[in-house]
Amino acid sequence: MSGDVLSQNEIDALLSAISTGEMDAEEIKKEEEGKRVKEYDFKRALRFSKDQIRSLTRIHENFARLLTTYFSAQLRTYVQINVASVDQIPFEEFIRSIPNMTLINVFEVPPLEGNILMEVNPNIAYTMLDLLVGGVGSTPQNTGDLTEIETKILTNLFERSFDSLREAWSGLADIDPFLAEMEVNPQFLQMISPNETVVVISFNIITGESSGMINICIPHVVLEPLEPNLSVRYWMQTNKKEPTPEQSAALQKRLKRAKLPVTAELGRSQMTIHDFLYLQKGDLISLDRSVNDLITVNVGPIPKFKAQPGKLKNRMAVQIIETIIDGGDEDDE
Repeated sequence: MSGDVLSQNEIDALLSAISTGEMDAEEIKKEEEGKRVKEYDFKRALRFSKDQIRSLTRIHENFARLLTTYFSAQLRTYVQINVASVDQIPFEEFIRSIPNMTLINVFEVPPLEGNILMEVNPNIAYTMLDLLVGGVGSTPQNTGDLTEIETKILTNLFERSFDSLREAWSGLADIDPFLAEMEVNPQFLQMISPNETVVVISFNIITGESSGMINICIPHVVLEPLEPNLSVRYWMQTNKKEPTPEQSAALQKRLKRAKLPVTAELGRSQMTIHDFLYLQKGDLISLDRSVNDLITVNVGPIPKFKAQPGKLKNRMAVQIIETIIDGGDEDDE
């Protein structure tokens, strides 16, 4: 969303004018190419650097992946979500860019101040609703007001979706988002000043035969305390942080349950390809060890022990005699 943001009605009128020949797309293109000076609107103050916008993009690309997994599981169908754009614009432009009737979820994100908006295109919302109630994912021709039951179903779906945002934001801030309200008319939203800068993350979403947009609107007041955490230096430092004692203990516990392949090697031999091709049942292969030599026990590909072969309860077995120091530390036995 850069420059003047068109409403849905203005976009439809523009496309109609081009298709009927009232406007020439080539002339418009030439006019744009002829503009050498870019106007600066002081009402569109840029609060975030390009570096911070890139960090927000990475965070919400991860959110898109988590959201894809969540919606696919809930709707029991293939869902594809990816980040389309990340822009900073005045709140008023965001309100004018979305349909007059849409689905807006207002989330509080304590301990941070302010609210985050999730705007869901009606086509996508009704497709999800149809799938949740056992349909095939079709969108009704006339999308009227939601009933109380439909509102409750969608509320539960989108409220739990912000668990994915909590996970995606875990490296940025520890938040506890919850759904404060659901609105269908953006004109009723009096969340912040119209000129307040907001970051809008737009997602393309495809589910079933429907496609549309989901927009996340984050006011500057929410992100302002986190601006130092949006730098590249911060992310490089946090990526190198040491694991917590709980994480180390859990990793050690899982490692102790891991299964390792252990093989006892009786010996080795070499032969020509000619001899190998003519091997038959009953042929004897002479190995490089005598019957009194210890055999090698490998853990994975690494020789770890010397052992003596034998039997234990009618099964072949080996008895560990010594540890091969070169194969690993004796403390790791």
